[in-house]
Amino acid sequence: MHGEYKVPGGKLVVVDLEQRDGRIADFRLAGDFFLEPDEALSAIVDAVNGMPVESDVPTIAAAVRAALPDGAQLLGFTPDSVGTAVRRAMITAPGWRDFEWQLVHEPAVSPAMNLALDEVLTQRVGDGRRVPTLRIWEWNESAVVIGSFQSYRNEVDEEQAKQHGFQVVRRISGGGAMLMAKDAIITYSLYVPGELVAGMTFADSYAFLDDWVLQALRAVGIDAIYQPLNDIASPSGKIGGAAQKRLANGGVLHHATLSYDMDGEVMTQVLRIGREKMSDKGTVSAAKRVDPLRSQTGLSRAAIIESFERTFTTLYGATPGHITEEEYAEARELVATKFDTQAWLHRVP
Repeated sequence: MHGEYKVPGGKLVVVDLEQRDGRIADFRLAGDFFLEPDEALSAIVDAVNGMPVESDVPTIAAAVRAALPDGAQLLGFTPDSVGTAVRRAMITAPGWRDFEWQLVHEPAVSPAMNLALDEVLTQRVGDGRRVPTLRIWEWNESAVVIGSFQSYRNEVDEEQAKQHGFQVVRRISGGGAMLMAKDAIITYSLYVPGELVAGMTFADSYAFLDDWVLQALRAVGIDAIYQPLNDIASPSGKIGGAAQKRLANGGVLHHATLSYDMDGEVMTQVLRIGREKMSDKGTVSAAKRVDPLRSQTGLSRAAIIESFERTFTTLYGATPGHITEEEYAEARELVATKFDTQAWLHRVP
């Protein structure tokens, strides 16, 4: 069995192994990582050989960590990434290049329509009716998008939202509220089959699915990093955040919003960002935590999106695609019956 795992921001970890009598056998580890001293490689191999085939990532990582000689240096990979590669080998998980990808960047639609398209396209990828897809969003009006499980009244100042021209909508993924001013953010969604992230922990899948965007940001001069669980940041501050939803049919929605420009004062007026939420952030100002792309690059929003599209296409061979009329029709139905209803918006009062 063969498994590969590209460490986000790091190196490629490759494992080959056999299953014999319920145990891992003939385990081999390779990759373009750095490891010192040389004998540490043998120590890792010996630690994994003989482990039960049902061992999960934390168990494998703990065994590797315990076997490392004193002072061992692992650069570009971790014991956890070894565990992830082993799990992916066990289930023969495919990589990015094993799929045909489409890149979709359509004209602007309403906030509710964008959210409905997320559900429709994720469902279709899970059903096998659409190839895995990257979609760049465009908005025809500003919105506050709250997470699936957030309390409406606790997160949004309704009067301030109206005063500043922000429609409030609720998405199907969890996570926190996002202030999405028209033409001031960059939002994208990945619709992928569950096999792409098979064998990964939930946290690993976040970093794995956003590694390409870190490369795109670095191409425009931003030293982008991923901060667990779901933040994209640079030394200057937070750039954006990601969220996921996994459907019963195996479709995975992974979407992220990055701040291109922002008005910090408006954000703090519209969003009810409480003291408890900020208590673990090391700052009393939510606005100061975010550093938008415009200030870091001086580039136009269109130029940054172009870098995203170019990077994704180069890495994974994506071809231009479109949302079909059937998909739009299905999304319009969802807007009318779900995303534009008070019942959905206030599902958590």
